[in-house]
Amino acid sequence: MALPINEIFTTIQGEATYAGTPATFVRLQGCAVGCGWCDTKYTWVVDDKNKIDTVDLISKSSDSPQWSTMTELDILQEVKKRQPKHIVITGGEPFENNIFYLTCLLINNGYTVQVETSGTKPINAHDDAFITLSPKWDMAGGLTVIDDNYLRANEIKVPVGKQSDITKISTMIPANYLDKSKPLWLQPLSQSKKATEICVAAAIMHSYKISVQTHKYVGVR
Repeated sequence: MALPINEIFTTIQGEATYAGTPATFVRLQGCAVGCGWCDTKYTWVVDDKNKIDTVDLISKSSDSPQWSTMTELDILQEVKKRQPKHIVITGGEPFENNIFYLTCLLINNGYTVQVETSGTKPINAHDDAFITLSPKWDMAGGLTVIDDNYLRANEIKVPVGKQSDITKISTMIPANYLDKSKPLWLQPLSQSKKATEICVAAAIMHSYKISVQTHKYVGVR
């Protein structure tokens, strides 16, 4: 199957459980969630006018809405050229596409696979794929997080910009997830001092964890 790919690049995962891990990111094009503070808005629309050759895609060095189609085997061959054995599938919203076979192919070839999702689409991935659910509530796209996705997630990573984002954790996330021994991370938006202070206070009160996007502090993608 051909998948719409925005970019493939190698860096250090800077967030949550895998923070500090060398990783190859596979970023898919397409997302209907509509987060106002999204830092990858260029991935939202799959527009044919921005379609480029795969060779040009692989050489991309800056953010852009340009994308190309790649098969699962094409993606596997590209990541094999790179050193990291940890693959992060991100977007956009990866599950707007059928990535089940891609996750199976990568895992069967010895990679660990992490998928970053908003939780607004059914999670269809290999059972061993590590699912990072970053729930998006009340966004412009009007989509809702699917409750079953909380239970499939290996971690929840909540973007926090204001106090009401903390309040939503107890009202929006089902209690049967909150009772599980899975990590719940708070991630301050845009390295904001105020948001960081809110996260620290809430983490101390509720035994949450803090994810601070370390890749941005050290200056890598």
